[in-house]
Amino acid sequence: MLVAATAPGQTAAVSVFIDPMIAELGISRSAVSLAYLVGTLSGAAAMPFVGRALDRYGARRVMVCVAAVFAVALFGLSAVSGIVGLTAGFVVIRMAGQGALNLAATTVVALWFHRRRGTAIGIVGAIGASAISLAPVLLERLIAHWGWRTTWLAEGVFVAVVVIPIVWFAIRDRPADLGQRPDGVGDEPDTAAADGWGMTRAAALRTPFFWVLTAMVASIWMLVTGINFHQISLLTAQGLTTVEAAGNFIPQTIANLAATFAAGYLTDRIGARYLILASMATLAAALAIGTSVTSGMVAIAFGALVGTAGGAVRGFEAATFTHHFGTRHIGAIRGVVTAISVAASAFGPLLFATIHDVTDSYAPALLGALAFPAAVMVAAIVVPAPSKQTEVIR
Repeated sequence: MLVAATAPGQTAAVSVFIDPMIAELGISRSAVSLAYLVGTLSGAAAMPFVGRALDRYGARRVMVCVAAVFAVALFGLSAVSGIVGLTAGFVVIRMAGQGALNLAATTVVALWFHRRRGTAIGIVGAIGASAISLAPVLLERLIAHWGWRTTWLAEGVFVAVVVIPIVWFAIRDRPADLGQRPDGVGDEPDTAAADGWGMTRAAALRTPFFWVLTAMVASIWMLVTGINFHQISLLTAQGLTTVEAAGNFIPQTIANLAATFAAGYLTDRIGARYLILASMATLAAALAIGTSVTSGMVAIAFGALVGTAGGAVRGFEAATFTHHFGTRHIGAIRGVVTAISVAASAFGPLLFATIHDVTDSYAPALLGALAFPAAVMVAAIVVPAPSKQTEVIR
């Protein structure tokens, strides 16, 4: 529920507000896009601090504060009158919604599960992604009936009266707070420590495999966001109708859900190296097919590959970092990962747009982007994963 509640800060939900806001405020599309870029990058910069706060104060307290700030920002967006207020609103909803609330919610799941951590995160990610995907449909209807200002206000009320009580009454930071253990952790010495070990953030940042994992997450966020942001233009330029281009989100959503469940399940059973290779191969295939999409099965395959790449990283990112770097400082560690990934997602649309403006085609951007998954695949093969026996700092 908390991952679903990040929807007001996600690009899919924000996108339905853009046209009516431009029409009423008289702000150019480029100015709004720049404000959104500034908001996303500023929100990303705050993630390492949010991650450290999670480790120091606990997810419950942090999420209450984040939700309160999120609600106030949504209230503020309902009253904006110019580009300065709009930019400020984007900064806070991207920081609180897309970044902090999502980071905290998935971190809690990682702390509460051990043996089935990947499966649990996969379920959370899939259900949360489904709600986020459906949010634009509901919001479009609300804007049509209430207007965009009242709809922003309604989102703020929802966060204030639903999210904050859920966090305060239903969330506990760790099983130990209730005298419990994560699943699969017994009384034996080798498993009793499973809920307490972990590298410091500094130690993790010195580990080459950390950067392989981070590059994998950032590459997918950047390139999938770039494709989604320009999807209508990209596909209609290759002969699809606007309806067909928009309809491509359907196989993407289905594949995203299936991949999120599958990746979470497999994380508990196979090594991260194989999941990295599979996700990067899927992303590379999507980029290659994207240069020659036609209506019919090729378009469906393209959408399915894009959705699979995005779902895979959602399904195993949190569990994989926790498995290799422990839980003691996981908030600080994942705060860095989230900051880099959110920043990368901000540049994805800009990268595609810039190359398209120069070449009048998306093909060079798609083909050039193949360098990212190729580099990550090579690194995943060459760089060894850290060993608990030699790398762990207790």
